Amino acid sequence: MSIAILASLFILFLLMGVPVAVGIALSSFAAAWFSMGSFELAAKTIAQKMATGIDSFTLLAIPFFILSGHLMGQGGIARRLIDFASALVGHLTGGLAQVNVVTCMLFGALSGSATAAVSSVGGFMIPEMNRKHYSLPFNVAVTTTAATTGLIIPPSNIMIVYALVSGGTVSIAAMFVAGLLPGILIGICLMLVIARISRREGYRGTPRPGLKTIWDRFRRASLSLLLVVIVLGGILQGIFTPTEAAAVSVAYAALLAIGIYREVSWKDIPSLLLRAGITTAVVFLLIAASTAMSWVLTIENVPQQVSAALLETTQNPIVLLFAINVLLLIVGTFMDMTPAVLIFSPILWPACQAIGMHPVHFGIVLITNLCIGLCTPPVGTCLFVGCSVGNTTLARILPSLLPFYAAMLVALGLITYLPVISLALPQWFGLVR
Repeated sequence: MSIAILASLFILFLLMGVPVAVGIALSSFAAAWFSMGSFELAAKTIAQKMATGIDSFTLLAIPFFILSGHLMGQGGIARRLIDFASALVGHLTGGLAQVNVVTCMLFGALSGSATAAVSSVGGFMIPEMNRKHYSLPFNVAVTTTAATTGLIIPPSNIMIVYALVSGGTVSIAAMFVAGLLPGILIGICLMLVIARISRREGYRGTPRPGLKTIWDRFRRASLSLLLVVIVLGGILQGIFTPTEAAAVSVAYAALLAIGIYREVSWKDIPSLLLRAGITTAVVFLLIAASTAMSWVLTIENVPQQVSAALLETTQNPIVLLFAINVLLLIVGTFMDMTPAVLIFSPILWPACQAIGMHPVHFGIVLITNLCIGLCTPPVGTCLFVGCSVGNTTLARILPSLLPFYAAMLVALGLITYLPVISLALPQWFGLVR
């Protein structure tokens, strides 16, 4: 009965437009109150679970990476990455769209934020593609879907959240390394769709640049790209922890944006800190509320019940993974990534563990599913940011999104049923067994 109360109230709050974090916290409190029979005990317990949910040194990496992303978005880094990506793939069929995808992959790898990639890269690429007579709905669809690769290619805040909720089963370093090949795979699938559409629509590439041009563009972008080497290399070599790596990324991004590129002035720092603080507050409130809901679900044995129900239905790994993917795709359409990871990881993991799935592989599959949800209505964050940047409407761009949804689903299928894509690099570096 308490779970029925939790689920019905949560859905009601979503339909009423209550902020997701508030809806999660209130529905969790109501379920705990019914289960415990004491208002005061339920209030104290939920408050305690929310407080302990964000009392983690590991989570300090999130505000640092958020601030680093804001510095990069305003510091001229996106434009240098666009120039480098143009030299690499601008000559391909649908050149500017291909550049858009590669830039989103590079920028996402630096900022760890899909919405930052949409606003920073899309703010330049969508108007440029419009000037070259690419279709506006196509331009927004490309940017919206490509930006999600930044949550799979490291560093990624959502991977930090998953590593935390795993209870030490997987490390942040293992998740970071595991995301490299899946993120690249999604980018390649999107680029293949772009090539097909561009041949039909007559979107041509730019003349192939010479080696000197490619080298010059790389040299201009090299300081920005070095951040990935510093963060991943430092973590893998044991020089610093992921949280310390996030702090280093802020210092390095500030050095580039303020000291070298000079596109951020000291007077811009207060507004950047304020924006980063607001984003951090939203994320941490979601984490706190979702931790409380996860506790309620755990004491009611929901993970064990869901696992038993799934395994009673089928013990075929192929069918079970397909069912889990369908469930997560549905969840991703109406729930933000952070609460979805915190709530559904402990629910679905027992069933996946029963069929011998590796927790790192499960984390990548989970995050890939939810990345697709960022591009789907009704609450897709990247989708609405893309519409805002492109100054268009959801109804207008939705038909153009369908081929890109198909590409992401193909990539999801490969990632789900070929564990080697997620596990090859972590095993190579000795991060998983």
